[in-house]
Amino acid sequence: MVLKELEAQLISLTPEEKTQAIQILIKSLTTSFPGVEKTPGVVGGDACIAKTRIPVWGLVNARRLGISESELLYDYPSLCAADLVNAWAYAEAYP
Repeated sequence: MVLKELEAQLISLTPEEKTQAIQILIKSLTTSFPGVEKTPGVVGGDACIAKTRIPVWGLVNARRLGISESELLYDYPSLCAADLVNAWAYAEAYP
């Protein structure tokens, strides 16, 4: 029901307003990464694995230094393989 109402509203927008709506949607899709969150006051607001204080950049730097994923999972027992996948995807999107 909500999508039908939204569709009617989108159709009635001017071309400029449609462009703005698309930009808003793109921004909302690209700023949300599952399993990664930014919280003001936690690790300086840097991206962390969700519900932890483990920064994505720290994992990425460890990987660059040659630390394997299995070693990272051993070193951070609260992480799972999916957390690393999310971290790598985030780091790729925001180099």
